[in-house]
Amino acid sequence: MTKSGEGRKRRWPRIVLGVIVVAGVAVALVLRSPSPVGHWNSAEGYQDYLDKYDRAMKDVPAPTLVRDIRTEYGVVRVYRFNGTGSRKAEPLVLLPGTSSGTPVWADNMPSLLRIGDVYTFDLLGEPGLSIQSRPIKTSDDKAAWLDQTLAALPEKKFHLVGLSIGGWTATNFTLRHPDRVATLTLLDPINVFDGMPLETVVRSIPAAIKWLPRSWRDSFNSYTAGGAPVEDVPVADMIEAGMKNYTMRQPQPERITEEQLATLKLPVLAILAGKSVMHDPPKARSTAENALKNKTVKLYPEASHALNGEYPDQIAADLQAFLAQ
Repeated sequence: MTKSGEGRKRRWPRIVLGVIVVAGVAVALVLRSPSPVGHWNSAEGYQDYLDKYDRAMKDVPAPTLVRDIRTEYGVVRVYRFNGTGSRKAEPLVLLPGTSSGTPVWADNMPSLLRIGDVYTFDLLGEPGLSIQSRPIKTSDDKAAWLDQTLAALPEKKFHLVGLSIGGWTATNFTLRHPDRVATLTLLDPINVFDGMPLETVVRSIPAAIKWLPRSWRDSFNSYTAGGAPVEDVPVADMIEAGMKNYTMRQPQPERITEEQLATLKLPVLAILAGKSVMHDPPKARSTAENALKNKTVKLYPEASHALNGEYPDQIAADLQAFLAQ
């Protein structure tokens, strides 16, 4: 492995899940009292997050265009990056895991830009630079804000790429608006091919409680990243600031059923982590193989749920081969 490859292996398992505390978010949403929209808890907390977001974005190539797109549910931060190689007719749209935002794709961007043009979104109702202004109450609402965001872009169709809860978001959208989607790529999605194990839900509870020490969240982050040690890095600092300072107000993602998956006619690439703790990998693989009609299913045996940072070049190669079919 090259020195840069070793750096990725050390860095990303420390960050991403941490970053993608899906189970913790689910538990927190159940325990919290109702409130209209996701919000920052204080001006100081928001500024702390902005400083760390900006620092983490330094690892991302400079975007060609930055837009804040207004939808019925709030304003969505969108970045466009022009591809460096031969361009596909439809661009990639990257949807991150919870609490992570655009910086989570830093290691993926160089290889993905060789495929074509790329958009990244900060999920609405999550820590990031998108601003929620109307309650998101249902899965239909979650699809609606994404539909309105895509409608504001010049292209008619997109290759959706979703990581963790971003994979659920992309699937939920595609079930309702397949005409906007050229292909669907899911990177170890949650609640799509299998539900979350009870152990993961239980271990996530401390990560969802803001006033507990960071070490409690780090312990869960290490668990989701295959036991890798957790150390402070720019993306991890950003995520910590978001988890501590932002309060989410939306329902947890519903499990996508096999019957729903069977209705998808467009090509689907599912890349699953063999050591994921967000679902049972053999069961998830079996569901993907059996339920999807037009599919390519890949299992990375040694990957954790943080697979996008562990295997960025392999993901790009598999995606490029998938799009070429």
